[in-house]
Amino acid sequence: MSLESVKAHFKKWNREKDIMEFESVSATVEQAADTIGVIPARIAKTLSFRGEGEKAILIVAAGDAKIDNKKFRHTYGFKARMLTPEEVLEQTGHMIGGVCPFGLANDLEVCLDESLQRFKTVFPACGSINSAIELNLDELTQYSNAKAWVNVCKGWELEEPSEQALPVSSDFGS
Repeated sequence: MSLESVKAHFKKWNREKDIMEFESVSATVEQAADTIGVIPARIAKTLSFRGEGEKAILIVAAGDAKIDNKKFRHTYGFKARMLTPEEVLEQTGHMIGGVCPFGLANDLEVCLDESLQRFKTVFPACGSINSAIELNLDELTQYSNAKAWVNVCKGWELEEPSEQALPVSSDFGS
């Protein structure tokens, strides 16, 4: 069970009890936002792409952000190609609607998109279509073992820095 692998993952930090499980489905950004009671942008969606070789790349982005193919190609050196639902399950151990960077079936590269940096906390899924956890960006970075912050999305805009915006750093010195 995917949710169980995520709970086991969070047990390392004594955070497994912080995972929220819902009666309603939270598989899409809109469903999750409605269920949790936040704006869709605060849902941290995990997108799965073909990497070089056999391993996928996971990009965690704000719920209102979309992949910018030009930025993706510039960052990674190849075209953005999303995985099929079967490939997502094989690579991550999670089904579409519950994909997250925690409790993964394989050791995958995880990057966090700058679109998330507008918020003090965000809500990623936890391996099922009806779960999430609230994390600040430091926690998201640590718990996902993220490699770097990237700028590969469009459709969101950071106008003026607000009290919720945090400074941008390029990588985590992995």
